[in-house]
Amino acid sequence: MSDSPITVLPEDDAIDKLQTNDFGRIGIRHEDDVDIIPINYVTEGTTIYFRTAEGNKLSTIMSNPRVAFEIDHVDVNTAWSVLVKGTATRITSTEEENHAESLGLEPWVPTLKYNWVKIEPDTIEGRAFELGPEPARY
Repeated sequence: MSDSPITVLPEDDAIDKLQTNDFGRIGIRHEDDVDIIPINYVTEGTTIYFRTAEGNKLSTIMSNPRVAFEIDHVDVNTAWSVLVKGTATRITSTEEENHAESLGLEPWVPTLKYNWVKIEPDTIEGRAFELGPEPARY
């Protein structure tokens, strides 16, 4: 075990984890409240794409596009977390929508999700954790 059970991941490692996962949570701000919503996603480079139906999530993103997006993984002895902060944009051009469709993302829930949203990251940060019992306090 290293001196610290928490390691800051190099950005490349955080991006690799982002690209090999497909489930995360998006944080969106609506007026004076914050919602955390689970989504499945696909990446291309560092851009995150997801599909959504009409509703609160989409309208909130359109009125306040600054978002946070997070993924995690936990196993027996280790865990990691990646946090992306950036701007979410509804895809409106046919060309870009066709491109997003070509990435192969299918909704998990059997509902119609015609709207594509992409998140362009400003920052991508990751941390790895060594799990274990709390050390003695005294």
